[in-house]
Amino acid sequence: MDLINAYSLARLVQTLFNFYSFLVLAYCLLSWFPMRSGGLMEDIGAVLESIVGPYLNIFRRFMPPMGGIDWSPVLAILVLNLLENLILRLLL
Repeated sequence: MDLINAYSLARLVQTLFNFYSFLVLAYCLLSWFPMRSGGLMEDIGAVLESIVGPYLNIFRRFMPPMGGIDWSPVLAILVLNLLENLILRLLL
């Protein structure tokens, strides 16, 4: 019974990490498109900024944009994947 609960918890952790990685990716993709003031895309961008922005700001302090490209999302997703693997190994 405990093994089933561990696998369920591991699956939940994996789903949450994947969802947050998707939000980071969506935030990056959304930044490529121009947004009209007061439009739906601006609202979506503001919500994503409030969810993903604080996490990305941690990496922006260590890694400023190079050549006009912000590489902090790449590092952020790599760290998310490392944390996910670490937590899954601890659970299973």
